[in-house]
Amino acid sequence: MAATAPSKALLRSGIGVATAGVLALLVVAFVDLGTADQIASVTGVVLALAGLGLSLWAQFGRGGGARVEASGARSVAAGGSIGVVVTGDGARTPAAPPAAPPASPPAAPTGGTAPTGPVTASGERSVAAGGDIGSVTTGDA
Repeated sequence: MAATAPSKALLRSGIGVATAGVLALLVVAFVDLGTADQIASVTGVVLALAGLGLSLWAQFGRGGGARVEASGARSVAAGGSIGVVVTGDGARTPAAPPAAPPASPPAAPTGGTAPTGPVTASGERSVAAGGDIGSVTTGDA
């Protein structure tokens, strides 16, 4: 999955802050090793707590993803992309075209990388996806 522009900027700024912190700690270590030890200990605890908080937020804070619900005869809903869906009587799965290697990394969907709201398919033979849909056959063959 390709990273979006804000996440790349956040990554670069995090790398910059970490680099500046390491350089500052090295400078203090040459001046006073005892002070550098104390600063490193406090910084380690603060960063560990920040990491724990971010981990918990990533796991539980975003609502666990979008709600996916399908109701109705032969309806299909998926939180991500769907390759092929066939809901018709006697319908055959269409032959998938050969996959060509991408020339460049795929662009992120306009609305983000994951659905933010519910993905719902309601009604007979309806199909909904939070990502791309490759091929759908819903009628009688």
